[in-house]
Amino acid sequence: MSKINLPGPKAKALIERDAAVLSPSYMRPYPFAMERGKGVEVWDADGNRFLDFMGGIAVVTTGHSHPQVVKAIQEQAEKFIHISSDFYHENWVQLAEKLSEHAPFKEDALSFMTNSGTESVEAAIKLARVHSKRQNFIGFTGAFHGRTMGSLAFTSSKSKYRGGFAPLMPGVTHVPYPNPYRPVLERRKGEDYGETVVRYIEEEVFAKTVSPYETAGILVETIQGEGGYIVPPDGFYPALRNLCDKYGILLIVDEVQSGMGRTGKWWAIEHFGVEPDIVASAKGIASGMPLGACIARKSVMDWFAGAHGNTYGGNPISCAAALATIDLLEKQYLQNAKEVGEYMMDALAEIQARHPSVGEVRGKGLMIGVEFVKNRETKEPAVELSDRLMDAALERGLLTLTCGQSAVRFAPPLSLSQSEADEGLRIFEEALTQVEKETK
Repeated sequence: MSKINLPGPKAKALIERDAAVLSPSYMRPYPFAMERGKGVEVWDADGNRFLDFMGGIAVVTTGHSHPQVVKAIQEQAEKFIHISSDFYHENWVQLAEKLSEHAPFKEDALSFMTNSGTESVEAAIKLARVHSKRQNFIGFTGAFHGRTMGSLAFTSSKSKYRGGFAPLMPGVTHVPYPNPYRPVLERRKGEDYGETVVRYIEEEVFAKTVSPYETAGILVETIQGEGGYIVPPDGFYPALRNLCDKYGILLIVDEVQSGMGRTGKWWAIEHFGVEPDIVASAKGIASGMPLGACIARKSVMDWFAGAHGNTYGGNPISCAAALATIDLLEKQYLQNAKEVGEYMMDALAEIQARHPSVGEVRGKGLMIGVEFVKNRETKEPAVELSDRLMDAALERGLLTLTCGQSAVRFAPPLSLSQSEADEGLRIFEEALTQVEKETK
């Protein structure tokens, strides 16, 4: 397969203009300058075609510019673009009804609409404090919950995200996320590693550092995203739910990246048979339009009028896009994510058997992580290899992103076909073969 010379002249010119006027804080992993997209395919400013296996970081749920989503946006834009959250409109109410219908708990749900994942997390934090009348929280190492000051207090996937911004919101204690591939706590005989982490919270944190009766909530990414696309052991969430029930603590799941059908279920927490109290959602909720939601049990979302608000919450165009997205998920893409995700996991297992650098393949649905190691016995992270692999895949026409120390993540549109999966995985393996030779 021939390589693409990147960046091309038009992309290079755009990148130079970007550097002159945009904040240097933005992280650009490689020089891709998008011109247009359709489904899983995207084209850059120089006309080069790529398969998008990162989907705008798990955002483009129904594929780029799905006709049904585009039509919904256009029709709403012709009616009105904005009215503010001080008033009412049909799309907003319909979306809240849909979110209540699909909420991962039996109790009726109420929703607070936001514009992003970090805003959804901020709303969840504030709601937990005002509802519980408690101030402290438990978070997890490796987590990414956003970059605003409240959510940043929980984010711990990279120290540079927090550097220079202290003091952060007080009251957050971090504990190890239950990563079964890289455990850091000693497990007792017969104990699920998820149960080990929950025992650590109770026996060490609650007993010695933070009173459980002063803890408002435990905030956790159901499947950890930037931290490595880590799927926790089956025993983790049942044990965590029991712990929360024991002390009257709210279980808050961050489904910003793992929700809205990404894992083959509406919410990743449904894979574990546990009902949370609050859900933070965003990213894939509106197929690329800026929208998020804090979804809570009706008995929990009991704050008073004016306790929290925003100007753009329930934006009519974003809500229209979300309703079209949900309709497409209900009719085809939720099932497609499950089926094509299983197909990709099987194909990646075969790739793993051929490539000693692949330490683990993990995921659910179309939220898949491939971790690379220098040695399968020692599990030493192959950081250089995973970084180079991302670039090598790009040069061959495949968009991916890294996560964790040495993993590559796949988060394609949920419209991904089996043939598109085959094409992308062929490119991925060709790039991997080349990079393994280079990094020996």
